Amino acid sequence: RLEFLRDRHQIRENDFLAFDAMRQAAQCVGRVIRGKNDYGIMVFADKRYARADKRGKLPQWINQFLPDSQLNLSTDMACTVARNFLQQMAQPVSKDEAMGKVYLTESNLVKSTGKRKAS
Repeated sequence: RLEFLRDRHQIRENDFLAFDAMRQAAQCVGRVIRGKNDYGIMVFADKRYARADKRGKLPQWINQFLPDSQLNLSTDMACTVARNFLQQMAQPVSKDEAMGKVYLTESNLVKSTGKRKAS
């Protein structure tokens, strides 16, 4: 398969393998979040996800929730962010209040982490 891509389409092995890894990571995230009312946490623990060239290969619907302030967190900080997110999401919300609302916004991330997205 790699030989075919290299010979026929001039795609380097490393480029394909990086793309394939990002595709599989995106599929895993998609398994956590199946519908509009679902929420979950996916931890990208490998330090390579902090690199812009790797994150750029993830779909936009994932990338929009990976602000620079959420990269390279210590284990303690990652647990704190996760705990705050789960506590926030566990609060009861009426159906009328929830209609058309996005819960994971930059302002909510700032509230839970105290950090702004780098410009």
